[in-house]
Amino acid sequence: MKRLVTSLLLVAGSLAVGQPVQAAPACTGQIVPNHSFERGSTGWTAGPRTVVVADQARPAHTGRAYAALAGLDVTRTEVVRTTVTVPAGCNVTLGFWARVSTTETARGDYLNVGLSITGTPPKTLFSLTFDHSQQWQQHTSVAGVSATERTATVSFAASETAGNGVTAFDVDDVTLTLS
Repeated sequence: MKRLVTSLLLVAGSLAVGQPVQAAPACTGQIVPNHSFERGSTGWTAGPRTVVVADQARPAHTGRAYAALAGLDVTRTEVVRTTVTVPAGCNVTLGFWARVSTTETARGDYLNVGLSITGTPPKTLFSLTFDHSQQWQQHTSVAGVSATERTATVSFAASETAGNGVTAFDVDDVTLTLS
């Protein structure tokens, strides 16, 4: 008579019984915090006068606030920026609305819009000047896909030179949209 021998092997590991497996984040949605500046500079690195509440004479694109850079006729650069995490395998598209008000008549004041993503050189995607539309205008640019998680920093740097006239750059509804 043969005996049937059974054995039980227990292995310690990282899977816990009854715990759901975490799915990778979906590549959908907008990931910029406080994208329309309705909560002031929360989620952004910005100067103290950069975020303003719109009035009837200069309304925001949406909501009641926007970022206003330069516009003081002094020689300086103002920057507003935010950094977010982009999940692996996701494409990211930068979008924003901008307008310019100016008394300048020659080039000199400008707004550079940059995007820096981990693993790629920083890029200036847009360079807006005094002759940009005085009405809100949308701008978009696709940044590309990465196999690994990365960080993305979007920045708006307004440079103004004193004596050439006053130029104010307004920015609203900044989005980094995953796809």
